This record gives sequence, structure tokens and C-alpha cells, in this order.
Amino acid sequence: MSEINWLDEVSKRKEDFLKDLQGLLQIKSVLDEEHATADAPLGQGIKDALQYMLDLGEKDGFRTKNVGNLAGHLEMGEGKELVGILGHVDVVPEGDGWSVDPYSGVVKDGKIYARGSSDDKGPTIAAYYGMKIVKELGLSLGKRVRLIIGTDEESDWRGVEHYFTKEEMPDVGFVPDADFPIIYAEKGIADFDIVQSAQADQSHASVVLRSFQSGRRYNMVPDFAEAHLKLQGEAGTLMQPYQEFLEKNGLDGKASENGAELVLTLVGESAHGAEPRNGKNAGIYMAQFLQAVELDEAGKKFVDTVAQFFEQSRGEVFDIAFSDEVSGDLTINVGIMSYSRESGGRIGLNMRYPVTFDIASGKTTVQSKLEENGLQLENFSDSKPTYVEKDDPLIQTLQKVYEEQTGEKAELLAIGGGTYARALDHGVAFGALFPGREDVMHQKDEYAIVDDLLRASAMYAQAIYELAKS
Repeated sequence: MSEINWLDEVSKRKEDFLKDLQGLLQIKSVLDEEHATADAPLGQGIKDALQYMLDLGEKDGFRTKNVGNLAGHLEMGEGKELVGILGHVDVVPEGDGWSVDPYSGVVKDGKIYARGSSDDKGPTIAAYYGMKIVKELGLSLGKRVRLIIGTDEESDWRGVEHYFTKEEMPDVGFVPDADFPIIYAEKGIADFDIVQSAQADQSHASVVLRSFQSGRRYNMVPDFAEAHLKLQGEAGTLMQPYQEFLEKNGLDGKASENGAELVLTLVGESAHGAEPRNGKNAGIYMAQFLQAVELDEAGKKFVDTVAQFFEQSRGEVFDIAFSDEVSGDLTINVGIMSYSRESGGRIGLNMRYPVTFDIASGKTTVQSKLEENGLQLENFSDSKPTYVEKDDPLIQTLQKVYEEQTGEKAELLAIGGGTYARALDHGVAFGALFPGREDVMHQKDEYAIVDDLLRASAMYAQAIYELAKS
């Protein structure tokens, strides 16, 4: 049906599109477990956002289903096979520093501003309107099409996990929550802790590491670190070397006396843990400085364990460095570092591994390396990689759609991040961020370019038709 002008069809519905999107954006659907109830297991805001989409679908004549107030779907068409589209309506907290109300959905200068406008309410509404257009045009479909609404994507994926224990897995699908053209490979993601047990204080060292803290999330490069040192001698003997270390490395921080303690702080640069090289890990820099200090035995063991990751983010520390042609390098981010004299140390790592990497063998190697050094591996969790072959009909269909609507080549991308595509047996991420556009997800003044959302919706409409037609 190349005679259909998909963008024109979306443009005809622009006013309704924006109205429906603003209604969704005005719901503060942030995870709220503190006020969770049996009826709203992730908080009232998330329940309201899910119900908003279900009500919208019912109004427009789709078959709808609420699955435990944790997920739901809107469906059209008939047939044994199912085409799935996975979006989510939960958002990260708005944070500070906005120039507009983060839940207003105000439109100015061609952009719609709100938390969730680009991640993922805007793209989810774009996919919804893609379905709506195919339905309203009365196009013949040989398969069912289902827009699945997730609610916990920003944290633990409880929405889709619960959904797929109750509902069927689509035969094929895509996720409007990443980049165009097509993300056909996503690395595996493993989180785990290195644990150093507390030791009896038998040290008479002149400097004792009392505590060390850096980072709060496995998947972020920490931008702040703080260490408390107990000194036998003068604090001034360390203050000058510390300032020189900061200056040499272009870092901010300070050293200050607090009674018999010296408190060191260090400011690094945050970045997503998928590529540790994009940031300056405050905890690793702090550990590197402390390596040059004559610490007590337990403190030295902790900082040595952390410092070995300096400029070593490719698995070299564990002898598991690996790369493949599909998805690139294995990476390890040191996201959480915590130590106290009384309770010992814990280091939280986030590993992104290529699609052809043997994770079971890798885990065994890591565990052996740690045990050789008197350390333990704990809390290992693993999200398997996802990968669809380049010549798969799903890839070829989405490439055709993208190239027809943009006139540009549909390059295939591999990422270290994780999207709902890995919740599908056979799916990829497809938009909605166009090449060259600023990625403002999770940032203050998050926005989506209105014309880009309309273009994405046109692409989703054609993709739905091409994947589901008779």
C-alpha cells in the first residue's frame, strides 16, 4: 500500500495526538512503593497512567486488558500470529532545575516538554497512533497487533515480567524506546558484588581507612567519593599531596580535618555505566590516590581492589576481555564502592557483555579470581543479550519502512543499554530518537520534538501494517 501517505495520515490527527499525549504526560507516574496498595502495586500514579492508556484504547475501539495493574494491552486484528509493540508509561523522578512544570506537557518552539515526553510516553503514544491509523483506514490484517503497556521499566521490569507469566509472547515485535534506525543487538547485562569480609583490627599503621563511599547505582559512573582516614601523625602530611593529585588529574575535591580524622572528598564526572570511559569515576580516582598512602592492611586491600580498575574497563582485571563483531567490547563499570572498618568492603559492578560471550564461563572465571584474593562474589544477576540476525524478515521489514520514509539508509545498531526488546523472544528496538537528535531522557527539561514524534508515528503505522498484513 505504497499509495498511503502515512505522515499525512498522522498530520491529520495532530491535534488529537497532542491532546492525548498531554493527558498522559500530566500523570506523575513515578514508582511509589511507599504508598503501594494491592490495587496499585507500584503506586497510584503508575496505575493511573496504565488505566489512561487502557481507557484511550477502549474509547477508540481496541480490545483492552488490564493485567494485575502491573501491565496491560490494547489489541486489534484477527489471526493466530501476534505482532507486539512494547512501550512503558512509568517515568523516572523529575528532579530539580526545570524551567517549566515537568508534568504540564507544554508545547513551545516545536517541542513538547515534560518528564516522559521522550522516555517513553511520547513514543508510546506515537505507536498507539500508528495502530489507530491502521485501524481507522480499515486495512486488512492477517495477524493480531497488540500494544503492550509496561509500568516498571525504569526499575525492575516487574510489569512485563508479570505480564508474560499471564499472556502470550508475541511472534515478532518492536520497542519504541531507543534510537532509529534499528537496534538489532543489545549486550547482556550482569550486576554483581565483590565482597571483602571485615577483619580484626591488628594494624598499627599510621593511617587507617575508617570508611570509603562512592556511587549509588551499578549502572552509573560515580561522580562523588568520600574517604575518612584516622591518622597517627599530622594531617598536613597528606593534604598537600592530595591537592597535587587533584590538580594533576583535573579533578575537584578537598581535604579537611575533623578531629583525629582527615576527610577526603573528590568530584568526578558521571556517565552511563554502559561506557565507563565517558566519565571520570570518582571512587576509582580516590582509591588510586590512597594506594600511595601507607594504609592499614584491610584498608589497603580494599583500595587496591578498586584501583585496579583504573583505565581497565574491558574485563582485563578478571582476564575476561572479549569483543565480537556484532556488539563490540565487554565493559565493566565500578558503580558502588562502600567500606567501613567495622563491616568490611563491598564493590558493585555492572558488566555489559557481547552477545556471543559465554557468561557462565565468565562468571566462573571472575569467581576464581576473587577467591584467589580472599574475596567473594555475591548478588550475581544476569539479563541475557538479545540479537536478531541481519537478514531476518523483521529487520528487513523495518529497514524498508525506515528507508522509504526517510530516504536514508537504515543502519543496524548495537548497544550496551537494555530495552524491552530483551523481554521479547523475537524483537528489536525501533526509534523513536532520530539520528543526530539530542538525547534528553532523564534530564531536566526533557522534551520531544513534535514533528519527530509525528514522523515516528507514521513509521510505526507502516511497520504495523507491513508486519501484520494479510
